[in-house]
Amino acid sequence: MNIEIISLLVLLSILLVVLLTSVTKLNAFAALFSVSLVLALVALPEKNTVDILKQGFGGTISSIGFLILFGAIIAVVLEKSAAAASIASHILARVGRSRAATAMGITGYLVGLPIFCDSGYIILSGLAKSFSSKARIALPVVAFVLATSLYAVHNLTPTHPGALAASGIMEAHLGMLILLGALFAIPASAAAHLWIRWQMGAQPVAEEMPAESGHDDDSSPLPPLFLSLLPIVVPLLLIALGSLLEVLQPAGGGRFIRALSFLGQPVVALLAGVLLSFLLLRDRSMKEINSLLESAIEKAGPILIVTGAGGMFGLVIRETGAGAYAGEHLLQTGLGLAIPFLIAAVLKTAQGSSTVAIITAASLVAPMLPALGLASDMGRVLTMLAMGSGSMLVSHANDSYFWVVSRFSGIDSGTTLKVYTSATVVMGAATFLCVWLVSFFLL
Repeated sequence: MNIEIISLLVLLSILLVVLLTSVTKLNAFAALFSVSLVLALVALPEKNTVDILKQGFGGTISSIGFLILFGAIIAVVLEKSAAAASIASHILARVGRSRAATAMGITGYLVGLPIFCDSGYIILSGLAKSFSSKARIALPVVAFVLATSLYAVHNLTPTHPGALAASGIMEAHLGMLILLGALFAIPASAAAHLWIRWQMGAQPVAEEMPAESGHDDDSSPLPPLFLSLLPIVVPLLLIALGSLLEVLQPAGGGRFIRALSFLGQPVVALLAGVLLSFLLLRDRSMKEINSLLESAIEKAGPILIVTGAGGMFGLVIRETGAGAYAGEHLLQTGLGLAIPFLIAAVLKTAQGSSTVAIITAASLVAPMLPALGLASDMGRVLTMLAMGSGSMLVSHANDSYFWVVSRFSGIDSGTTLKVYTSATVVMGAATFLCVWLVSFFLL
């Protein structure tokens, strides 16, 4: 079978995944597994189909499994202990009520580093209403700023499953990607904030209402800010230190340098975050800890399965050679980083899942890197950031997060579509512009 026909089959398989997940509403794992199986049987008849599927699924889980699980544990503890509410309340107190939207944006950014955007929004949606009423700012402004700040970090940092799996496929430097992803999420959030402010214009202020604490037990005090931030800040600092040591490669450091390098590995750094998060618990009994761990495992399980299936689909696509073939032709366009950005954007817009979009895009783009001149370490990181930018747009009615934002904030879908959805386009485009400009200095 020639490469042109195989490439056509790959495109049809991607389209089929989009149709199965968005039109027929088939479970994402079922869609990815069935399409991967058929594509492997048809396009790779001379290879062992089962081995390819097992390698793709197992390889993805082995590279990101601990990270997703540890991140889920931190998220559950931050939710149950009201640490997220503590961070938000302290930020609001510092910036003032007149800047409630900014406070929500900063909160969303910090809380979103370890927490998935949908979970983070559910946790903080009550606080958004409280901030809106206290500052007399229209609820959609505060709610959408929170939603987009969570969304920016979710799509750009590999503390989240899509970027994690894609970084493994791309063989990108994980520590550098976490640091740059967190950095580029700042202009993404800022662009969305400005757009939302402009779109909303002069809106009626929210009516004053009793403040919502954002946690279940209003009579209990919020945990200290220092303890609330530890599970978020310490893992990032350890990862930053590990990446710095890897770049500098100090000679003769001995055991101390090796210990720092060990602590700087993302898995170890997140494990440290898990242990620090337990300091937030008032009840540290074995029963309570087991309950939290079981809750985290239940949340992480479906994410692991779908992410593993995405990696399986990606390996089948890579084995076909369609990505390298496409890269040779796309090289002549001179689009460079715009190619991974556009591929991720089309996949995201069509089927709704940012995770599926970036994993599939990575599988297509990885073989193209040499042809596109992006095979260096920094080229791979910037390509990941370009795909992360693309996976932001467009979040609309086929994205579950769109409905989380609409329903938990009590804002009608029309307003959500007009303001929030358009903001995802702006933030994706603005982020890619930043990545493209930086590439002139780093490539």
